[in-house]
Amino acid sequence: MTPSPPSRAVRASAPGKINVFLGVGAVMEDGYHEIATAYQSLAVSDTVTASPAEGFRMTAAHPASGAAVPVPAAALTLRAAKALARRGRVAEGVHLHVDKLLPVSGGLGGGSANAAAALLACHELWGLDMSREELTSLASRIGADVPFALRGGSAIGTGRGDQLSPVLATGVFHWVIVLSGEGLSTVTAYRALDEHRERHVQDIGPAQRSPVVPVEVLHAIRAGDPYQLAEAMHNDLQAPVLRMRPELTTVMERGELAGALAGMVVGSGPSLAFLVADAEHAHAVSEELRASGHEAYTVTSPSQGARLA
Repeated sequence: MTPSPPSRAVRASAPGKINVFLGVGAVMEDGYHEIATAYQSLAVSDTVTASPAEGFRMTAAHPASGAAVPVPAAALTLRAAKALARRGRVAEGVHLHVDKLLPVSGGLGGGSANAAAALLACHELWGLDMSREELTSLASRIGADVPFALRGGSAIGTGRGDQLSPVLATGVFHWVIVLSGEGLSTVTAYRALDEHRERHVQDIGPAQRSPVVPVEVLHAIRAGDPYQLAEAMHNDLQAPVLRMRPELTTVMERGELAGALAGMVVGSGPSLAFLVADAEHAHAVSEELRASGHEAYTVTSPSQGARLA
């Protein structure tokens, strides 16, 4: 039986994410890598509005300016809606509109967040009755970060990043995020890492097949201690990303000189995240970076996962 969708539009939001630790395993025969990552959801979200339509289409725009954002034909958001329609035996289509606050190809998980929000919005629009576990299982087949975008909070991700274990977190971490004008694809970043490791194998040795998240990272998250986390956070993709985008090194140095506890490339880049002690320091560091001509904003972690708006 095909559910009958309501005539109203349904809105849902899902948070961006930060990988406070990202260990990448050796490239495998199929070209993929196992990872071990510590996720935290950020208190900034895109919002997806699902409206009844014939066929499947997607639009996106910046909510403040109204400027359109290009939508890739293979966007995860559309894939999520189509996968849910197949799973729920829904004959109707949907128009998905994204109010875009998260950067495109910036390493903050915007595409995965949109996919997670689309799953929730379309599930409600089409009157389906799937459990959260069923939605999470479907999410893992859409993209590695989509299950975490549904869950939110703090979690360890292994495998492709979709095998999640929740982490008890206390307190709030304060970040300054610096955006780059040009995105960087995840595939490009991982390929650059493989090449970097091959060039420097004599110095750094072969990569582990299955990396792990160090206990120091877990302790810092559980304690809510930014000083501990500043010492423990790490991203294996940082070195190759900085090699491809050397201008980011200057921004990293500028943020740390402005008072950040530590700076790091976010995910596959090219966004940068600076961990700071508190809200006051976040404001000071962001103002210093803006004065230098960079697009910077403050945000906290962790936050809740995808939800109906």
